Amino acid sequence: MSNQRIRIRRARTHNLQDLDVDVPRSQVVVFVGVSGSGKSSLVFDTIAAEAGYQLHETFPPYIRNRLPKWTRPEVRAIEGLSPVVVIDQRRLGGNARSTVGTITDTWTYLRLLFSRVSTPHVGESSHFSFNDPAGMCPTCSGIGEVVASAVDRFIDPDRSLREGAVLLPGFAVNGYWYTNFADIGVFDVDKPLRHWGRTERDALLYGIGSAGSLANRLPKGYQGVVERFERIYLRTSDDMNDRKKEALAKFTRSKVCTDCCGDRLNEASRAATVLDHTIGEMARMEVDELAELMTGVTDAAVAPVVAALTERLQAMITIGLGYLHLGRATTTLSGGESQRIKTVKHLGSSLTEMLYVFDEPTVGLHPHDISSMTELLKQLRDKGNSVLVVEHDPAVMAIADQIIEVGPLAGAHGGTLVYQGSFRGLRTAGTATTAALSQRRPIKDDPRTPRGHITVADATRNNLKNVTVDIPTGVTTVLTGVAGSGKSSLASELVTQHDAVVIDQKPVSTNRRSTPITYTGIATPIRKVFARHNQVPASLFSANSEGACPECKGLGIVSTDLAFMEDQETVCETCQGRRFTPEVLQYRVDGLSFADIDDLTVTDAIDRLSDHTVTKALRHLDEVGLGYLRLGQPLTSLSGGECQRVKIAKELRDSTDPALYILDEPTTGLHLRDIDTLLSHLDGLVDHGHTVVLIEHNLDVIRRADWIIDLGPGPGKHGGQILYQGPVAGITSTATAEALHETV
Repeated sequence: MSNQRIRIRRARTHNLQDLDVDVPRSQVVVFVGVSGSGKSSLVFDTIAAEAGYQLHETFPPYIRNRLPKWTRPEVRAIEGLSPVVVIDQRRLGGNARSTVGTITDTWTYLRLLFSRVSTPHVGESSHFSFNDPAGMCPTCSGIGEVVASAVDRFIDPDRSLREGAVLLPGFAVNGYWYTNFADIGVFDVDKPLRHWGRTERDALLYGIGSAGSLANRLPKGYQGVVERFERIYLRTSDDMNDRKKEALAKFTRSKVCTDCCGDRLNEASRAATVLDHTIGEMARMEVDELAELMTGVTDAAVAPVVAALTERLQAMITIGLGYLHLGRATTTLSGGESQRIKTVKHLGSSLTEMLYVFDEPTVGLHPHDISSMTELLKQLRDKGNSVLVVEHDPAVMAIADQIIEVGPLAGAHGGTLVYQGSFRGLRTAGTATTAALSQRRPIKDDPRTPRGHITVADATRNNLKNVTVDIPTGVTTVLTGVAGSGKSSLASELVTQHDAVVIDQKPVSTNRRSTPITYTGIATPIRKVFARHNQVPASLFSANSEGACPECKGLGIVSTDLAFMEDQETVCETCQGRRFTPEVLQYRVDGLSFADIDDLTVTDAIDRLSDHTVTKALRHLDEVGLGYLRLGQPLTSLSGGECQRVKIAKELRDSTDPALYILDEPTTGLHLRDIDTLLSHLDGLVDHGHTVVLIEHNLDVIRRADWIIDLGPGPGKHGGQILYQGPVAGITSTATAEALHETV
């Protein structure tokens, strides 16, 4: 019956090859395959995208215009969909007011508790909300920090308005806000601001109240640059996109509020206590400690509140987040922590027959903690929901009701269904995942001999308990331990005390024009090849010059600035996303137009392009497992793991003098088959005299390290100690040691 499955026919999104598959409903279905095989294209860009699109279309236009947009996938037919909840690895957004407590609703229950039984009685729950005037600290407006506009950074006094003197987003020439200042006839748009009078500058920046004699000339409702900026960035509770968060960091200064000392609340609310603790003190407790404290609240009148709060806290503990505290800003959470926080929000939902889609839910989890995540996936299924999971971890595959493998390889060599069935059947299916599962990497029995060591001394960052440790040089060291044990804190302390190259999962570029072509430096050689073959100027093939589409300026997309809303991007109607003019696209080399080069994968380009400079520059990307990337793919679209591997490729290309490299979970997004490739390149860095330190949970990577530093024994206040340091073969009696000797 169609209602027992999601029926997909002729899926062609990205590299999918007219894929047909029936995905069972009300089960945990795990999608596997090598990196770039098409599993995410199937799960996220086809199934989830179509479900999201169809639900989106049921709302009236007014609502649709305010909801996230879904791009409809290339597929002939999909049947059997439900409303979709996508739980991915993107870090939680939110502005300065967003905390673990607010995002999980635990803060709502906690302030309701204080409004009923605190001593002294203060008032309703709004009096304990730092987002409500009744409760917020008047000095910091409930932010906990005094965030002030860095007005000196707002303008360039050597420019005129017409030259872009106002540096804030949206205020540039022809920007959304530009006409509010330039076209009102009050300011000289051609005179550098340095030569303006004090009254003019104050009127521009601070509005009518500071305009003096100019006040009568300003239009009704006029707001100065500072007023507009603060209204949009500092006085909104909406989530911020990356562009706005970047602007906030660039154009403001902050420090802990001297009045509330970070508690965010006014004096009366800060003084009220329950069980002899203020709400601020409870916000700084770790979740597991707060859950234990709540057992002491015995007043029957608030029993439902305590039960609801405890349920949420226990859900966070169950999912491995008991070391967090409710006052922690959501912007400081890792991708894995963000994903688990999102999951907590759905645990108490009574909705059934939903479609939950997870992207590598074990990221950031120690093997010891994975069972808590797999239990959660099964709980969602047992409530009558369909759970689709993209995952590389065998422990998640083992609990699946069904496995679907997409492949057989990456890019153009993937996109087909290669296996569908049980986990037991996968072990004998003859696929790339089958081969990887059968391979057991032994613990290294001949670790390298260190050349020396560097010392991290007296580290007390976060939960570290005055840690002093020697990091061997000239070898690969892995930092291990359960989530929240102090690994990242120790790595941060290492960076602070010693020069290091940090290869993390942050975006490689924030520039939409940055692609593998520009990143590897092959744009110029490719232009020269096209110019030579067609006897035309090389500049014609630059998307930044005369050959670019005049409508989109060579971007392929048109971005509309909607001020305080997300920018809206649409494919350019003039060039259909091809970026160049028709004249440029008629020139070809070996049957390829310049736009066709953008569509080649790295691996295809190495095979098809004969220029040695081009293939040499691309080879490092191919060697770190990124051969499936398209040459024209914006680097802003890469996942965290892909960004990290791009950086590894760059270091392999550019590394010269011995250096200290620190990598944060480099196996994120990697298929089991690709781990050997990663390890060989990390070995290459060490062989060139570098020192490599990894934060990692992957057991195969840990087994191949020369040295291990294991932290714990638990998370948060229960961690922050060195449990073992030495060769991997010698570790015993820790959670990591236990995991190293287990098999799935």
